[in-house]
Amino acid sequence: MARLTRLTLTGHVHHVIQRVAPGRNLVPGEGDLALLWDALAQAAEQHGVQIHAYALLPTQFQLLATPTLEGGISRMMQGVGRRFVTTFNQRHSIHGAMWDGRYRSNLVEEGDSLLACMVFLDTLPVAAGLCHSPERYEWTSHQDFVGLRQDRRVVPHESYWRLGNTPFAREAAYADLVHAGLSARTAKVIEESALHGWPYGSSDFLAELSKLTGRRLRPLTAGRPPRGKKSSPQDI
Repeated sequence: MARLTRLTLTGHVHHVIQRVAPGRNLVPGEGDLALLWDALAQAAEQHGVQIHAYALLPTQFQLLATPTLEGGISRMMQGVGRRFVTTFNQRHSIHGAMWDGRYRSNLVEEGDSLLACMVFLDTLPVAAGLCHSPERYEWTSHQDFVGLRQDRRVVPHESYWRLGNTPFAREAAYADLVHAGLSARTAKVIEESALHGWPYGSSDFLAELSKLTGRRLRPLTAGRPPRGKKSSPQDI
């Protein structure tokens, strides 16, 4: 079955996942993740993309980002290939593909859904066994949102600003969200939605997107359609 065209919309938040090819690793040397973050931030600025949150791991990186220009996400990811991969391969005398296929992405509803995705990114290093708590891992945006660091290349989304009227209130409220964590089911839905391109959010959000795009926004139910029911274009 042909893969559905990746759904991207200017002005909407996207959850982006890029995995590393089997056998490759993003951190064979000191400074490699710093190189990747610099490349991402530069490519985002050049192509009109706001990065709201990120997580850089040895086997993948994930972003929550909003393109302000049409095609911004795609051009940003191409820019990362030019800025990072070439330098990385030359630095370590490595040849061959860096990425495990093309990047995956989906649309995310602002508000609680976006905040849940931020928590998901912040807890990825803990789930991968890279640290014992999110604040101990340098290469996510968690430290920026709990007052431990301020990187102006990270653009807080309005959903974060609404957590409190002062920086301290927002930082404390967000820290509480991360401390509470996500259920295993919620974490799986967030990741699977991004990997398969299904928007993540409320039923109202999905209905609005469906009306806007005219696309099927949920996977088909397994099995054959009931007898007598003809397939619509969105079922194909």
